[in-house]
Amino acid sequence: MNLIIWLVVGGLIGWVASMIMRTNAQQGMVLNVIVGIIGSLLGGWLVAPLLGTATVNQNDFSVRGLLASLIGAVILLAIVNLVRRGRVR
Repeated sequence: MNLIIWLVVGGLIGWVASMIMRTNAQQGMVLNVIVGIIGSLLGGWLVAPLLGTATVNQNDFSVRGLLASLIGAVILLAIVNLVRRGRVR
């Protein structure tokens, strides 16, 4: 059951992050899920300690936990854009 929640919430977080970074047209559903899950891990290492919360990957479904996961996904897409294009869009 936990895997299904990871996929659904990861997909939603990845989709919202791709809308924020304007890369939604280049990504499909699978890439949105991957970005959401990896971005949530990144947010757990970088952002969650600053917000004083855990992330969705750590079973924290609070608003701050979702925000930390979303910020991590946006950071991940910014890094991918820098590597791919040489600029953050």
